[in-house]
Amino acid sequence: LAGAFCIPLYVPYVLTGRWIFGRSLCKLWLVVDYLLCTSSVFNIVLISYDRFLSVTRAVAYRAQQGNTRQAVLKMVLVWVLAFLLYGPAIISWEYISGRSIIPTGECYAEFFYNWYFLMTASTLEFFTPFISVMFFNLSIYLNIQKRTKMRLDVFHEVYNQSFTEEMERNPEAKLSLKCCKWEQKESAETLDLSKSKAQGAAPTSSLDAKDPLATSSESSRKPKCCNKKSCKNSASALCSEKQMKIVSQSTTQCFRLSRDKKVAKSLAIIVGIFGICWAPYTLLMIIRAGCHGQCISEFWYETSFWLLWINSAVNPVLYPLCHSSFRRAFIKLLCPKKLKIQPHDALQN
Repeated sequence: LAGAFCIPLYVPYVLTGRWIFGRSLCKLWLVVDYLLCTSSVFNIVLISYDRFLSVTRAVAYRAQQGNTRQAVLKMVLVWVLAFLLYGPAIISWEYISGRSIIPTGECYAEFFYNWYFLMTASTLEFFTPFISVMFFNLSIYLNIQKRTKMRLDVFHEVYNQSFTEEMERNPEAKLSLKCCKWEQKESAETLDLSKSKAQGAAPTSSLDAKDPLATSSESSRKPKCCNKKSCKNSASALCSEKQMKIVSQSTTQCFRLSRDKKVAKSLAIIVGIFGICWAPYTLLMIIRAGCHGQCISEFWYETSFWLLWINSAVNPVLYPLCHSSFRRAFIKLLCPKKLKIQPHDALQN
């Protein structure tokens, strides 16, 4: 709408320095221009609020997803509020004040130099929405961080508990663990024995006398599975199973963490672009109204003014780039035949 209506009428005005389309079209142009810019800001707030609810109140949000009437009501409310902020003032300011201050051949709002009105309107149009968007997106980011930490803690706790239960429930796994412990103990005892032989120990006859007894007692204590081959196979099987579980769960957690970081990054980009496009115009407009246009160069004001329209051009590109759901929705709107995704494909994406 900005590209189809506002910019084509504004370009001749900038190039010639005169408004040649009449008083009535001037007012219509002003109403549409202010309406589109303000609704763009309010829509960003609405989208951020919607994402805030989807993350922080996921269960209630999913329960209301089929409520199309409520979604349409919110979208209509955005446009109504955007119109009420500037529309009535643009249309009726000269009738309330009793005279018009706009010279012939010029086209701007009657309140263009009214500092009090612009300060109030800017608070509602930029400062409040910007703080709201920052709050919603920061809350989303903190909630994502909290959920990621909780997932990792729950994963470690559940895995440790399941591994303990498996050891108690599965005798073979328990026996293989005993075998491994026995092998470690036996190797340690062999090492101690070799050390004692090197230093010189008791007489050989007494040691030989104890050997048969010791051997029989050792063999009675040793588990039946404790030949090296079976112990090694059982232990390696148990360790492989444990390792596969850890790798699988770690991969899932890493995927979720990467996805959450991507969401947080995209939210930061959206807030940053919004601030860059709107802050210069808002600040220069307030300063310009305070000094009645004498302290701000026309070049910088025009540059900040075009930034608002650039924001309207960037948003439809920015959202699909940052979110796959927006991307699919835009493709579905623009090329319905191109997007033929089955439900299971959509879930995989």
